[in-house]
Amino acid sequence: MVTPEEILRIEQDIVYTLKNIYDPEIPVNIYDLGLIYEIDVEPGGEANIRMTLTAPNCPMGDILLQQVHDDVLKVKGVTTVNVTLTFDPVWSKDMISEEAQLELGLM
Repeated sequence: MVTPEEILRIEQDIVYTLKNIYDPEIPVNIYDLGLIYEIDVEPGGEANIRMTLTAPNCPMGDILLQQVHDDVLKVKGVTTVNVTLTFDPVWSKDMISEEAQLELGLM
């Protein structure tokens, strides 16, 4: 059984990992881009990631989903990864972090 403190550490490590995955069409990582809606780590080490894409017909969607799965699975303490793709709510530029908006010249 994993302690609440360990779950918090795993979630922080997952965020760090997701900040190293970039949308190939936009020079911003998927976390700051606002594509990650939820990260939930169960006491057994199961990581559940709920995410979206910038558009339903994103040509890199399958690759991004697989990369999220594979990279999160490498995080210490993660035993399994479930990545759920959703379009509810629909992604918009408002979901981009302020830092990334500045980087992209949107502010």
